[in-house]
Amino acid sequence: MAEIPTKCPHCDAKLKKWRVPPGATWDDEYFLACFNNDCSYYKRGWDWMMEQYSQKASYRYAINPSTGASLPLPVWSDQATKEMLMDDDDDQRGGA
Repeated sequence: MAEIPTKCPHCDAKLKKWRVPPGATWDDEYFLACFNNDCSYYKRGWDWMMEQYSQKASYRYAINPSTGASLPLPVWSDQATKEMLMDDDDDQRGGA
């Protein structure tokens, strides 16, 4: 498998670990996602979602590290889902 990028291709910001919520249809523990509010992908998403779906929402660039596939991570505000960001060593802790 190709090396998984660590930076956003749209703004060059470091991708952060984002914990997949319990009950989601994804089987993975986390994705790597761009949380730069100045990212062009994120900023363009607001207009696209309003034009296509009449929704006040956007999306953040994300990568599934298990497959290397990129995907849009839907959000409804600049702060949405930030509580699900993980420390880089969260997946190494094994619970306590």
